[in-house]
Amino acid sequence: MDISRRLFIRNGVATVTVGLTAPAFLTAIAQAQGIRTRNLVVVYLGGGNDSLNTLIGYRDPAYYNRRPTIAIPAGQVLQVGTDAAGNALGLHPRLGGLLNIFNEGRLALVQRTGYQNSSRSHFEAGDIWGTANPQNSTGSGWLGRYLDTLPRPLDALAAWNTTAETPRALLSAVSGVPAIPNAGTYTYASPNRGAAATQERAAAEIMASNPANGRPHLAFVNSTALGAIETLDRVALATAYTPTLAYPNNGFGQALKTVGGAIVRGIGSRVFWLSTGGYDTHSGQGAGGAGAYGNLMGTLGDGLAAFYNDMRNQGLVNDTTVIVFSEFSRRISENGSGGTDHGAAGLMMVLGGMVRGGLHGTAPVLSPGHPTLENSSGDVHYETDFRSVYARVLEQWLGVNSVPILNGDFRAGAPAIF
Repeated sequence: MDISRRLFIRNGVATVTVGLTAPAFLTAIAQAQGIRTRNLVVVYLGGGNDSLNTLIGYRDPAYYNRRPTIAIPAGQVLQVGTDAAGNALGLHPRLGGLLNIFNEGRLALVQRTGYQNSSRSHFEAGDIWGTANPQNSTGSGWLGRYLDTLPRPLDALAAWNTTAETPRALLSAVSGVPAIPNAGTYTYASPNRGAAATQERAAAEIMASNPANGRPHLAFVNSTALGAIETLDRVALATAYTPTLAYPNNGFGQALKTVGGAIVRGIGSRVFWLSTGGYDTHSGQGAGGAGAYGNLMGTLGDGLAAFYNDMRNQGLVNDTTVIVFSEFSRRISENGSGGTDHGAAGLMMVLGGMVRGGLHGTAPVLSPGHPTLENSSGDVHYETDFRSVYARVLEQWLGVNSVPILNGDFRAGAPAIF
Protein backbone atom coordinates (compact mmCIF):
# COMPACT_ATOMS: atom_id res chain seq x y z
CA MET A 1 0.00 0.00 0.00
CA ASP A 2 1.34 3.40 -1.00
CA ILE A 3 0.56 5.99 1.65
CA SER A 4 1.02 9.46 0.20
CA ARG A 5 2.72 12.20 2.22
CA ARG A 6 -0.13 14.49 1.24
CA LEU A 7 -3.86 14.23 1.85
CA PHE A 8 -6.14 14.65 -1.14
CA ILE A 9 -9.89 15.01 -1.25
CA ARG A 10 -11.09 14.72 -4.82
CA ASN A 11 -13.16 17.67 -6.07
CA GLY A 12 -12.67 19.18 -2.88
CA VAL A 13 -12.68 21.15 0.18
CA ALA A 14 -11.67 24.78 -0.22
CA THR A 15 -11.29 25.21 3.52
CA VAL A 16 -12.51 23.18 6.47
CA THR A 17 -12.78 23.96 10.11
CA VAL A 18 -10.42 22.72 12.76
CA GLY A 19 -13.02 20.90 14.82
CA LEU A 20 -14.67 17.50 14.78
CA THR A 21 -18.11 16.73 16.14
CA ALA A 22 -20.47 13.80 16.02
CA PRO A 23 -23.35 15.28 14.00
CA ALA A 24 -25.33 12.06 13.56
CA PHE A 25 -25.25 11.47 17.32
CA LEU A 26 -26.18 15.05 18.11
CA THR A 27 -28.95 15.01 15.51
CA ALA A 28 -30.42 11.89 17.11
CA ILE A 29 -30.43 13.56 20.53
CA ALA A 30 -32.04 16.70 19.11
CA GLN A 31 -34.76 14.67 17.43
CA ALA A 32 -35.41 12.70 20.62
CA GLN A 33 -35.84 15.96 22.51
CA GLY A 34 -38.14 17.39 19.85
CA ILE A 35 -35.62 20.07 18.85
CA ARG A 36 -35.69 20.84 15.13
CA THR A 37 -32.77 22.05 13.05
CA ARG A 38 -33.41 25.18 11.04
CA ASN A 39 -31.92 25.07 7.56
CA LEU A 40 -31.13 28.12 5.43
CA VAL A 41 -30.73 27.67 1.68
CA VAL A 42 -29.32 30.69 -0.16
CA VAL A 43 -29.83 30.89 -3.93
CA TYR A 44 -27.79 33.49 -5.79
CA LEU A 45 -28.85 34.49 -9.31
CA GLY A 46 -25.54 35.37 -10.92
CA GLY A 47 -25.39 38.17 -13.45
CA GLY A 48 -28.14 40.54 -12.36
CA ASN A 49 -31.70 39.27 -12.57
CA ASP A 50 -34.29 41.34 -14.45
CA SER A 51 -36.76 41.66 -11.59
CA LEU A 52 -39.20 43.67 -13.70
CA ASN A 53 -39.75 40.55 -15.80
CA THR A 54 -39.85 38.26 -12.76
CA LEU A 55 -42.59 40.16 -10.94
CA ILE A 56 -44.48 42.16 -13.52
CA GLY A 57 -46.54 45.31 -13.12
CA TYR A 58 -48.79 44.27 -15.97
CA ARG A 59 -51.16 47.24 -15.69
CA ASP A 60 -48.41 49.85 -15.91
CA PRO A 61 -48.50 51.26 -19.47
CA ALA A 62 -44.90 52.46 -19.14
CA TYR A 63 -43.76 48.86 -18.68
CA TYR A 64 -44.92 48.03 -22.19
CA ASN A 65 -43.82 51.36 -23.67
CA ARG A 66 -40.29 50.98 -22.39
CA ARG A 67 -40.02 47.28 -23.18
CA PRO A 68 -41.77 46.86 -26.53
CA THR A 69 -40.06 43.56 -27.31
CA ILE A 70 -39.26 41.81 -24.04
CA ALA A 71 -42.35 42.76 -21.98
CA ILE A 72 -44.52 39.87 -20.79
CA PRO A 73 -48.05 40.14 -22.27
CA ALA A 74 -50.64 40.83 -19.60
CA GLY A 75 -52.60 37.74 -20.58
CA GLN A 76 -49.63 35.48 -19.80
CA VAL A 77 -48.79 36.90 -16.38
CA LEU A 78 -49.53 34.69 -13.36
CA GLN A 79 -51.47 37.13 -11.21
CA VAL A 80 -50.61 37.43 -7.51
CA GLY A 81 -52.82 40.38 -6.54
CA THR A 82 -52.04 44.00 -5.69
CA ASP A 83 -49.47 45.46 -3.32
CA ALA A 84 -50.01 48.11 -0.64
CA ALA A 85 -49.85 50.87 -3.27
CA GLY A 86 -52.49 49.23 -5.43
CA ASN A 87 -50.10 47.99 -8.13
CA ALA A 88 -51.40 44.88 -9.88
CA LEU A 89 -48.63 42.31 -10.12
CA GLY A 90 -47.97 38.88 -11.53
CA LEU A 91 -45.19 36.35 -11.87
CA HIS A 92 -43.43 35.33 -15.07
CA PRO A 93 -45.44 32.60 -16.86
CA ARG A 94 -42.65 30.05 -16.34
CA LEU A 95 -42.92 30.39 -12.54
CA GLY A 96 -46.05 28.30 -12.13
CA GLY A 97 -44.47 26.22 -9.37
CA LEU A 98 -43.71 29.35 -7.37
CA LEU A 99 -47.26 30.60 -7.92
CA ASN A 100 -48.54 27.51 -6.11
CA ILE A 101 -46.24 28.22 -3.16
CA PHE A 102 -47.36 31.86 -3.18
CA ASN A 103 -51.00 30.80 -3.11
CA GLU A 104 -50.22 28.61 -0.09
CA GLY A 105 -48.97 31.75 1.66
CA ARG A 106 -45.36 30.51 1.84
CA LEU A 107 -43.61 32.70 -0.75
CA ALA A 108 -42.68 36.27 0.17
CA LEU A 109 -41.87 38.66 -2.68
CA VAL A 110 -39.89 41.61 -1.32
CA GLN A 111 -39.94 44.40 -3.88
CA ARG A 112 -37.38 47.11 -4.60
CA THR A 113 -34.61 45.73 -2.40
CA GLY A 114 -31.18 47.30 -2.64
CA TYR A 115 -29.12 50.15 -1.19
CA GLN A 116 -28.16 53.76 -1.89
CA ASN A 117 -25.97 54.35 -4.97
CA SER A 118 -26.13 50.77 -6.20
CA SER A 119 -22.96 49.49 -7.85
CA ARG A 120 -23.25 48.42 -11.50
CA SER A 121 -20.16 46.20 -11.28
CA HIS A 122 -20.85 42.48 -11.01
CA PHE A 123 -17.85 41.90 -8.75
CA GLU A 124 -18.30 44.88 -6.47
CA ALA A 125 -22.07 44.49 -6.23
CA GLY A 126 -21.75 40.78 -5.47
CA ASP A 127 -19.26 41.54 -2.72
CA ILE A 128 -21.52 44.24 -1.30
CA TRP A 129 -24.37 41.77 -0.99
CA GLY A 130 -21.90 39.23 0.40
CA THR A 131 -20.37 41.47 3.06
CA ALA A 132 -23.61 43.36 3.70
CA ASN A 133 -21.50 46.52 3.62
CA PRO A 134 -21.85 48.99 0.71
CA GLN A 135 -19.02 51.09 2.16
CA ASN A 136 -16.45 48.28 2.41
CA SER A 137 -17.01 45.18 0.33
CA THR A 138 -13.64 43.54 1.00
CA GLY A 139 -14.20 42.02 4.43
CA SER A 140 -15.82 38.87 5.70
CA GLY A 141 -19.31 37.81 4.69
CA TRP A 142 -22.55 38.05 6.60
CA LEU A 143 -23.04 34.26 6.61
CA GLY A 144 -19.41 33.74 7.58
CA ARG A 145 -19.89 36.05 10.54
CA TYR A 146 -23.01 34.11 11.48
CA LEU A 147 -21.02 30.86 11.43
CA ASP A 148 -18.44 32.49 13.70
CA THR A 149 -21.15 32.88 16.38
CA LEU A 150 -21.79 29.13 16.56
CA PRO A 151 -20.30 27.05 19.40
CA ARG A 152 -16.81 25.60 18.95
CA PRO A 153 -15.65 23.20 17.72
CA LEU A 154 -17.70 23.85 14.62
CA ASP A 155 -18.91 20.95 12.54
CA ALA A 156 -16.85 20.69 9.33
CA LEU A 157 -20.13 20.63 7.37
CA ALA A 158 -21.96 23.35 9.29
CA ALA A 159 -22.22 25.10 5.93
CA TRP A 160 -22.01 23.67 2.43
CA ASN A 161 -21.04 25.68 -0.63
CA THR A 162 -22.21 23.93 -3.81
CA THR A 163 -20.07 26.11 -6.09
CA ALA A 164 -16.39 25.77 -6.99
CA GLU A 165 -15.29 29.00 -5.32
CA THR A 166 -16.24 30.19 -1.86
CA PRO A 167 -18.51 33.24 -2.21
CA ARG A 168 -17.82 36.42 -0.30
CA ALA A 169 -20.89 35.82 1.89
CA LEU A 170 -19.33 32.69 3.42
CA LEU A 171 -15.86 34.11 4.12
CA SER A 172 -15.15 34.40 7.83
CA ALA A 173 -12.42 34.90 10.37
CA VAL A 174 -12.45 31.43 11.90
CA SER A 175 -15.05 29.24 10.19
CA GLY A 176 -14.09 27.37 7.04
CA VAL A 177 -16.69 26.18 4.55
CA PRO A 178 -16.18 23.25 2.17
CA ALA A 179 -16.68 23.93 -1.54
CA ILE A 180 -18.30 20.82 -2.99
CA PRO A 181 -19.65 21.57 -6.48
CA ASN A 182 -20.12 17.90 -7.36
CA ALA A 183 -20.97 15.78 -4.37
CA GLY A 184 -20.97 12.61 -6.47
CA THR A 185 -17.22 12.87 -7.07
CA TYR A 186 -16.32 14.09 -3.59
CA THR A 187 -14.21 11.13 -2.52
CA TYR A 188 -10.86 10.25 -0.97
CA ALA A 189 -8.36 10.39 -3.85
CA SER A 190 -5.97 7.45 -3.74
CA PRO A 191 -3.69 5.92 -6.37
CA ASN A 192 -4.63 2.53 -4.92
CA ARG A 193 -7.76 0.47 -5.40
CA GLY A 194 -9.92 -1.78 -3.30
CA ALA A 195 -8.58 -2.86 0.08
CA ALA A 196 -5.37 -0.90 -0.41
CA ALA A 197 -7.30 2.34 -0.85
CA THR A 198 -9.38 1.59 2.24
CA GLN A 199 -6.26 0.93 4.26
CA GLU A 200 -4.66 4.15 3.00
CA ARG A 201 -7.65 6.20 4.13
CA ALA A 202 -7.66 4.48 7.52
CA ALA A 203 -3.95 5.18 7.96
CA ALA A 204 -4.40 8.83 6.96
CA GLU A 205 -7.21 9.16 9.49
CA ILE A 206 -5.04 7.68 12.26
CA MET A 207 -2.20 10.08 11.45
CA ALA A 208 -4.58 13.06 11.30
CA SER A 209 -5.99 12.08 14.71
CA ASN A 210 -2.65 12.85 16.37
CA PRO A 211 -3.30 15.96 18.55
CA ALA A 212 0.38 16.97 18.18
CA ASN A 213 0.56 18.49 21.64
CA GLY A 214 3.01 21.37 21.81
CA ARG A 215 3.25 21.62 18.02
CA PRO A 216 0.45 24.04 17.06
CA HIS A 217 1.19 24.16 13.32
CA LEU A 218 1.10 20.38 12.98
CA ALA A 219 -1.99 20.26 15.19
CA PHE A 220 -3.74 22.68 12.82
CA VAL A 221 -2.78 20.61 9.75
CA ASN A 222 -3.89 17.38 11.41
CA SER A 223 -7.23 18.73 12.59
CA THR A 224 -7.89 20.24 9.15
CA ALA A 225 -7.13 16.92 7.46
CA LEU A 226 -9.30 15.05 9.94
CA GLY A 227 -12.18 17.42 9.36
CA ALA A 228 -11.89 16.85 5.61
CA ILE A 229 -11.86 13.06 5.94
CA GLU A 230 -14.79 13.20 8.34
CA THR A 231 -17.02 14.90 5.76
CA LEU A 232 -16.70 12.17 3.13
CA ASP A 233 -19.20 9.64 4.47
CA ARG A 234 -21.79 12.28 5.29
CA VAL A 235 -21.61 13.80 1.82
CA ALA A 236 -22.05 10.30 0.42
CA LEU A 237 -25.25 9.97 2.46
CA ALA A 238 -26.61 13.11 0.82
CA THR A 239 -25.79 11.94 -2.70
CA ALA A 240 -27.43 8.56 -2.09
CA TYR A 241 -30.74 10.24 -1.26
CA THR A 242 -33.83 9.09 -3.15
CA PRO A 243 -36.29 12.02 -3.28
CA THR A 244 -40.06 11.78 -3.14
CA LEU A 245 -40.35 13.30 -6.61
CA ALA A 246 -38.26 13.98 -9.69
CA TYR A 247 -36.00 17.04 -9.65
CA PRO A 248 -35.21 18.81 -12.95
CA ASN A 249 -32.31 17.17 -14.77
CA ASN A 250 -30.08 20.25 -14.86
CA GLY A 251 -27.28 21.58 -12.71
CA PHE A 252 -29.49 23.74 -10.51
CA GLY A 253 -32.11 21.06 -10.01
CA GLN A 254 -29.56 18.41 -9.14
CA ALA A 255 -27.79 20.74 -6.72
CA LEU A 256 -31.11 21.28 -4.94
CA LYS A 257 -31.64 17.51 -4.87
CA THR A 258 -28.28 17.09 -3.09
CA VAL A 259 -29.22 19.83 -0.61
CA GLY A 260 -32.51 18.05 -0.04
CA GLY A 261 -30.63 14.84 0.65
CA ALA A 262 -28.35 16.60 3.13
CA ILE A 263 -31.36 17.98 5.00
CA VAL A 264 -33.33 14.73 5.02
CA ARG A 265 -30.31 12.66 6.10
CA GLY A 266 -29.44 15.18 8.81
CA ILE A 267 -25.74 15.37 7.99
CA GLY A 268 -25.22 18.48 10.12
CA SER A 269 -25.26 21.35 7.62
CA ARG A 270 -27.25 24.44 8.58
CA VAL A 271 -26.45 26.78 5.69
CA PHE A 272 -26.35 25.90 1.99
CA TRP A 273 -25.16 28.15 -0.82
CA LEU A 274 -26.28 27.60 -4.41
CA SER A 275 -25.72 29.71 -7.49
CA THR A 276 -27.34 29.61 -10.90
CA GLY A 277 -26.06 31.88 -13.65
CA GLY A 278 -26.94 33.32 -17.03
CA TYR A 279 -28.77 36.40 -15.73
CA ASP A 280 -26.50 38.97 -17.39
CA THR A 281 -29.02 39.41 -20.21
CA HIS A 282 -27.57 42.25 -22.29
CA SER A 283 -28.99 40.79 -25.50
CA GLY A 284 -31.49 38.27 -26.81
CA GLN A 285 -33.56 38.18 -23.66
CA GLY A 286 -36.56 36.86 -25.55
CA ALA A 287 -39.94 38.16 -26.63
CA GLY A 288 -43.20 37.73 -24.80
CA GLY A 289 -41.91 35.63 -21.93
CA ALA A 290 -40.15 33.10 -24.14
CA GLY A 291 -36.51 32.74 -25.18
CA ALA A 292 -33.43 32.89 -22.99
CA TYR A 293 -34.99 34.66 -20.02
CA GLY A 294 -37.99 32.37 -20.08
CA ASN A 295 -35.62 29.42 -19.84
CA LEU A 296 -33.89 31.01 -16.85
CA MET A 297 -37.22 31.42 -15.11
CA GLY A 298 -38.16 27.83 -15.90
CA THR A 299 -34.92 26.53 -14.42
CA LEU A 300 -35.37 28.63 -11.29
CA GLY A 301 -39.06 28.02 -10.73
CA ASP A 302 -39.08 24.31 -11.52
CA GLY A 303 -36.06 23.66 -9.30
CA LEU A 304 -37.38 25.59 -6.32
CA ALA A 305 -40.83 24.05 -6.62
CA ALA A 306 -39.37 20.53 -6.69
CA PHE A 307 -37.24 21.25 -3.63
CA TYR A 308 -40.09 22.84 -1.68
CA ASN A 309 -42.51 20.00 -2.47
CA ASP A 310 -39.90 17.36 -1.65
CA MET A 311 -39.23 18.95 1.74
CA ARG A 312 -42.97 19.15 2.37
CA ASN A 313 -43.40 15.47 1.49
CA GLN A 314 -40.60 14.65 3.93
CA GLY A 315 -42.19 16.70 6.72
CA LEU A 316 -39.25 19.13 6.72
CA VAL A 317 -40.64 22.17 4.97
CA ASN A 318 -41.21 23.94 8.29
CA ASP A 319 -37.51 23.47 9.06
CA THR A 320 -36.32 25.03 5.80
CA THR A 321 -36.15 28.58 4.47
CA VAL A 322 -34.87 29.59 1.04
CA ILE A 323 -33.81 33.13 0.13
CA VAL A 324 -33.22 34.18 -3.48
CA PHE A 325 -31.47 37.33 -4.69
CA SER A 326 -29.14 38.79 -7.32
CA GLU A 327 -26.41 41.42 -7.19
CA PHE A 328 -28.61 44.00 -8.95
CA SER A 329 -31.56 44.18 -11.28
CA ARG A 330 -31.64 45.51 -14.86
CA ARG A 331 -32.39 48.91 -16.36
CA ILE A 332 -36.04 49.72 -17.03
CA SER A 333 -35.86 50.25 -20.79
CA GLU A 334 -34.74 47.48 -23.09
CA ASN A 335 -31.64 48.18 -25.17
CA GLY A 336 -31.12 47.92 -28.91
CA SER A 337 -30.05 44.28 -28.67
CA GLY A 338 -33.26 42.95 -27.19
CA GLY A 339 -31.83 42.84 -23.69
CA THR A 340 -31.32 44.99 -20.62
CA ASP A 341 -28.26 46.55 -19.03
CA HIS A 342 -27.14 46.72 -15.40
CA GLY A 343 -29.67 48.39 -13.12
CA ALA A 344 -30.29 49.00 -9.44
CA ALA A 345 -32.98 47.81 -6.99
CA GLY A 346 -34.48 44.39 -7.52
CA LEU A 347 -36.51 41.55 -6.05
CA MET A 348 -35.75 39.22 -3.17
CA MET A 349 -37.77 36.05 -2.68
CA VAL A 350 -38.13 34.07 0.55
CA LEU A 351 -39.96 30.76 0.72
CA GLY A 352 -40.47 28.03 3.29
CA GLY A 353 -43.00 26.43 5.57
CA MET A 354 -42.71 29.15 8.21
CA VAL A 355 -42.51 32.11 5.83
CA ARG A 356 -45.23 34.75 5.90
CA GLY A 357 -45.89 34.98 2.20
CA GLY A 358 -47.34 37.74 0.09
CA LEU A 359 -46.26 40.99 -1.51
CA HIS A 360 -43.90 43.05 0.64
CA GLY A 361 -43.06 46.61 -0.28
CA THR A 362 -44.37 48.43 -3.33
CA ALA A 363 -43.64 48.12 -7.02
CA PRO A 364 -42.05 50.94 -9.01
CA VAL A 365 -44.13 53.06 -11.35
CA LEU A 366 -42.15 53.15 -14.56
CA SER A 367 -43.34 56.47 -15.97
CA PRO A 368 -40.38 58.89 -16.30
CA GLY A 369 -40.15 61.29 -13.39
CA HIS A 370 -41.85 59.04 -10.84
CA PRO A 371 -40.21 59.12 -7.37
CA THR A 372 -39.80 55.32 -7.30
CA LEU A 373 -37.17 55.75 -10.04
CA GLU A 374 -33.61 57.11 -10.08
CA ASN A 375 -30.74 57.87 -12.43
CA SER A 376 -32.83 60.06 -14.78
CA SER A 377 -35.68 57.54 -14.43
CA GLY A 378 -33.53 54.83 -15.97
CA ASP A 379 -33.40 52.62 -12.88
CA VAL A 380 -35.59 51.49 -10.00
CA HIS A 381 -34.85 53.20 -6.68
CA TYR A 382 -34.63 50.96 -3.64
CA GLU A 383 -37.34 50.99 -0.97
CA THR A 384 -36.15 48.18 1.33
CA ASP A 385 -32.53 47.90 2.40
CA PHE A 386 -31.42 44.35 1.54
CA ARG A 387 -29.75 44.13 4.95
CA SER A 388 -33.14 44.40 6.63
CA VAL A 389 -34.11 41.11 4.96
CA TYR A 390 -30.86 39.58 6.20
CA ALA A 391 -31.66 40.94 9.67
CA ARG A 392 -35.06 39.29 9.67
CA VAL A 393 -33.57 35.96 8.58
CA LEU A 394 -30.82 36.13 11.20
CA GLU A 395 -33.10 37.19 14.06
CA GLN A 396 -36.27 35.25 13.42
CA TRP A 397 -35.02 32.21 11.55
CA LEU A 398 -31.47 31.55 12.71
CA GLY A 399 -32.07 33.00 16.17
CA VAL A 400 -29.07 35.30 16.53
CA ASN A 401 -28.57 38.99 17.14
CA SER A 402 -28.23 40.57 13.70
CA VAL A 403 -26.65 43.84 14.86
CA PRO A 404 -23.04 42.68 15.33
CA ILE A 405 -23.24 40.42 12.28
CA LEU A 406 -24.50 43.20 9.99
CA ASN A 407 -22.50 45.91 11.76
CA GLY A 408 -25.65 47.96 12.21
CA ASP A 409 -29.28 47.81 13.25
CA PHE A 410 -31.53 47.15 10.25
CA ARG A 411 -34.38 45.57 12.16
CA ALA A 412 -36.73 48.54 12.13
CA GLY A 413 -37.29 48.42 8.38
CA ALA A 414 -37.33 44.66 8.05
CA PRO A 415 -40.27 43.18 6.12
CA ALA A 416 -42.48 40.82 8.13
CA ILE A 417 -41.51 37.66 6.28
CA PHE A 418 -41.77 35.43 9.39
